[in-house]
Amino acid sequence: MSLLSGIPTAVSTLATELPSPSVGVWHLGPLPIRGYALCILAGIVVAVWLTQRRLSALGYRPGVAIDISAWAVPFGIIGGRLYHLITTPQPYFGQGGDPWKAFAIYEGGLGIWGAVALGAVGAWIGCRKNGVTFRDFVDAAAPGVAIAQAMGRFGNWFNNEIYGAPTDLPWRLRIYEWDTSAGRAVVDAAGNPVVKGYFHPTFLYEAIWCLLLAAFLIGIGRRFTLKPGQVFAAYVMGYPIGRIVIENMRSDSANYILGQRVNTWVSLLVFLLGVFLWFRFASMPGGRGPSAAAGHDGTDGTDGTDGTAGTDGTDGTDGTDGTAGTDEDPPAEASADEANAASGAATTQEPSPGT
Repeated sequence: MSLLSGIPTAVSTLATELPSPSVGVWHLGPLPIRGYALCILAGIVVAVWLTQRRLSALGYRPGVAIDISAWAVPFGIIGGRLYHLITTPQPYFGQGGDPWKAFAIYEGGLGIWGAVALGAVGAWIGCRKNGVTFRDFVDAAAPGVAIAQAMGRFGNWFNNEIYGAPTDLPWRLRIYEWDTSAGRAVVDAAGNPVVKGYFHPTFLYEAIWCLLLAAFLIGIGRRFTLKPGQVFAAYVMGYPIGRIVIENMRSDSANYILGQRVNTWVSLLVFLLGVFLWFRFASMPGGRGPSAAAGHDGTDGTDGTDGTAGTDGTDGTDGTDGTAGTDEDPPAEASADEANAASGAATTQEPSPGT
C-alpha cells in the first residue's frame, strides 16, 4: 500500500512541471556511467539501425551501414566538438578557462553543424571504401540522424542544461543548481538538491521538432519521387527552421553577431545551403541502389549494366563482371569491337564518389 501512496503526488507533479534528474553520472566501481553519453550512444545505435534498413531497401548488403558509420561517427564527434570549441571558446581558452576541459566531451558541448559537416566527410570515405553511392547513404541516414539528435537532447536534460526563460507553464522544467565536475545537483545542508528555478524545456522542444522532421523525411521519400540526395537536402533545410526559433528561446550563454546568437546565423546559412543542395541534386543524373552506384553515379561502371565489380562494385578490373558478381562473359552476339570498348571504358575510368 505504501508503494501506491505516492502515485497521486507524482501525477500531480507531472501535471504542473517536468522534473530534471538530480544525478547525471553513476559509478560502476571506478567506471563512471554518464547519462549524456548514454543518450548519444543510444541515438547512434538507432540511427545506424534505421540507416541499414533504408539501405537494405535499396538493395545494399547487410552490415554496410555499420561499416560506413565506423568512419562517419568518429569524424562526427570530432567535428561536433571542434564546432563547439570554435563558437564557444571562453570556457576553455578565455580568462579563467581550462584548456584541458576541451577534451571533456562527457560534460556536453557537441555542435550539430560540425558533427554533420565532418561526419559527412567520414561517411564519404566510408562510402568510397564500401561501394555505396554517397547520395544514397545520406538520404538513408537523414531520418536516423534527426532521431539521434532528438535522443541526444535528453543528454542535455541529464546535465540540467539547454533550457529557456523562466516560466510557470504546466510543462515548465525544474532545473537544479548543477555541479558540472561531479555530474550532479548541488545539495543543501540537509542533503536535498537545490532548485535553481523553472524554465522552458527547450531541449524537449528541439527533440520534438527533430522527431517531426524525421517523420517528414520518411514521408516525402515514400510519397514523392525524389532524386538521390534530396531527402538529405530536405533535412539540411528543415532542421534550421526549428533551430532558429528554439535557439532564440534559450537562456544559456552564447556569442552574438549583430544582436543574434552565432547559431542563429549559422542556421540561416545552413538553410540556404539546403536550398542549394535541393536544386543541385535535382539536376544530377543517377538512380538508386548498388546497380545505380555501378553505372549511373560514376563510381564504377559506365551504363549500369556492365559494372566493374564482382560483388561490391569496387574491383574495376575487367569491366565484364555483372552487378551481381556473376563473372558472366559478354553475350555471344556482341561484336568484338563492343566488348573491347566496354573493357576499355571500365579499365580507364577512375572511380569517384558519385556526389
